[in-house]
Amino acid sequence: MERQPLWTAIAAAPGADGSRDSWAQRVCLACVETLDQVDAAILSLRADPRSEEVLGASDPWAARLAELEYTAGEGPGAEAFETGSPVLVPDLTVDQVRWPGFAQTALATGLAAAFAFPLRFGAIRLGTLELVRRRPGGLTSAETRDAALAADLATAALLRQSREAERAGLEFAPRTVISYQDVHIATGMLAAQLRISLDDAFARLRAHAYSTNRPLLDVAKDVLERRITLEESSE
Repeated sequence: MERQPLWTAIAAAPGADGSRDSWAQRVCLACVETLDQVDAAILSLRADPRSEEVLGASDPWAARLAELEYTAGEGPGAEAFETGSPVLVPDLTVDQVRWPGFAQTALATGLAAAFAFPLRFGAIRLGTLELVRRRPGGLTSAETRDAALAADLATAALLRQSREAERAGLEFAPRTVISYQDVHIATGMLAAQLRISLDDAFARLRAHAYSTNRPLLDVAKDVLERRITLEESSE
């Protein structure tokens, strides 16, 4: 299959055409359009379990899966980023024991297979490219190679944009389709209020989100608006 649209979308540096916020979206859409076994794609920046931003999601379903994984704190993308190696899951019903918190809700939303590739350059890890399917089945060997190359090219494009921003004296802050900035603020606010560590505050937010079956971002907004306090450690 001709992959030129995919390579063209990835090679275009973020902001090169004046539509910086659409670059990651174009990459995700190109993955779906050119890889036969892929129904949706997600491109995320990651730094640690608390720090993540979704740069691109090919459709609302993909965005929902990204939120489910962030709320659960586990899943193919989280594992690929942590290990620095691809995570290939052709049938989530078989591998759901690896991520029990994520798999149950993901399966309920229609996810059947997922393939996550780290965005990495040497020891530097920037995030992940996740390709997902609504039906079980693996990628072909050619598609696996193409997906890995797509992740490498996306990494190079992001590093190039970061260097250009640094040379210009600007902060590298790519546009996002899902920002978890409110989660970061709520974590700090909760830590200060309860006099606990940031990790403990974040764990409390995540536990409440999971127990109430709500996105972590929504719980964080409730904390910021003082609709909930999470003062009880059992929450």
